[in-house]
Amino acid sequence: MTKPLPEVTPNTWSFLRDAMIKPTGFREYDARWKYPEEINLPGMTALGLGLGTQMRKRGIEPVIAVGNDYRDYSLAIKNALILGLMQAGIQVKDIGPALSPMAYFAQFHLNVPAVAMVTASHNPNGWTGVKMGFDRPLTHGPDEMGELRDIVLNGEGQPAPGGSYEFVDGVKEAYIDDLVGDFKMSRPLKVVCATGNGTASAFAPEIFERMGVEVVESHNRLDYTFPHYNPNPEAMEMLHDMSASVKASGADLALGFDGDGDRCGVVDDEGEEIFADKVGVIMARDLSKLYPNSTFVADVKSTGLFASDPELQKNGVTADYWKTGHSHMKRRVKEIGALAGFEKSGHYFLAEPVGRGYDCGMRVAVEVCKMLDRNPGQSMSDLRKALPKTWSTPTMSPYCADTEKYTVLERLVQKLAAKHEAGEQFAGRAIKEVVTVNGARVILDNGSWGLVRASSNTPNLVVVCESSESEAEMRAIFADIDAVIRTEPLVGDYDQTI
Repeated sequence: MTKPLPEVTPNTWSFLRDAMIKPTGFREYDARWKYPEEINLPGMTALGLGLGTQMRKRGIEPVIAVGNDYRDYSLAIKNALILGLMQAGIQVKDIGPALSPMAYFAQFHLNVPAVAMVTASHNPNGWTGVKMGFDRPLTHGPDEMGELRDIVLNGEGQPAPGGSYEFVDGVKEAYIDDLVGDFKMSRPLKVVCATGNGTASAFAPEIFERMGVEVVESHNRLDYTFPHYNPNPEAMEMLHDMSASVKASGADLALGFDGDGDRCGVVDDEGEEIFADKVGVIMARDLSKLYPNSTFVADVKSTGLFASDPELQKNGVTADYWKTGHSHMKRRVKEIGALAGFEKSGHYFLAEPVGRGYDCGMRVAVEVCKMLDRNPGQSMSDLRKALPKTWSTPTMSPYCADTEKYTVLERLVQKLAAKHEAGEQFAGRAIKEVVTVNGARVILDNGSWGLVRASSNTPNLVVVCESSESEAEMRAIFADIDAVIRTEPLVGDYDQTI
């Protein structure tokens, strides 16, 4: 295999013949490129050959489940990937159009060791990518991605005999069976089902109806042009739309899903948009009654309540704060035997006996409905109001180029750590500590905090702040974090702010 080129001009002879892969598409725990500017179809075939070579190099049985999301170009990309996998001697089980968690489920259902899901997740149209894994329910982390990147970019893919192709039908139906089983709601429940015209449109309404939930449709027609908004339940545009639908319909809550269905967003019966880490605390309260003394993993962007909430403490919960990223979180949940992991971006990792350990927005939706069924006298807003009050920002993402963001972050971490060492105040308070497991989480003496880290998926930094005191303190924390960020001229504008 020859080395892929980092750049080839579209509409040329070479573009249709030679593999082109931009190296920055290999991220910490998945691969994403703009298509066709950063990867072409021969490049995707080279990726498949590299992935198959990696399987053989690691001694993994040469069988893989492969799926694709609903974007109009995803099928062509999947077919190009499959061609490379077959070149490498891999037996491909094509499960057709799918959600990412349906592809993860297929590893269990078909009893195969590997998975490759063609999706750009919540990225806008024009992006593509692959989520892949060899050790269910885990997906590639930095080590596996680094190894794959080197195999592909160095042209080390090795053809091998034995490749085959099989289309496997019925996985969608088995996936829904696995999610719902014979559960039926014992109380009436009316849910706004928001899918943003993404792939989840083919799953979520059916899942709700099977549980006996009344569905209020919200952009549930499959349409890969995303005519209303890009399905991303972390974006305020989608959350605001969900809130308006709840108020207009009198629904009990809204549940919204991203483009590949591995994340879930929640809006309560009052139209209040509940950030995913707070939903995690609500779910942890409920699950820890059923399973006392459980451990829950939360990412560093998440609320401090996992550690400080009196109800969780009463139920013997152990909180473990870990690196942001679905691969890091899945791995941590499995490593320490946690019952669940919660990530502020809306990835939830519900492990045995509740789920299978991978991130699945549909599983979260089912478990939220079950939670409300177990608490018939309480609404979603009641459960939200029962939490200790905090004030937190949305996840904000100032632009910083992929080639620069980690170097910029390193300098920002040093600057924030220096403030702590110098005894400087932050938002008018003493800095208790600066946690640097994943960027810098500046924790104040009252437990309030601000975080800056690098996005693993997009050319951005990530900023989140939370106050246990007031909105004013939250804004002051953001202002002080932002003042440090603004010392770096390579950082651009925010996608949203407070």
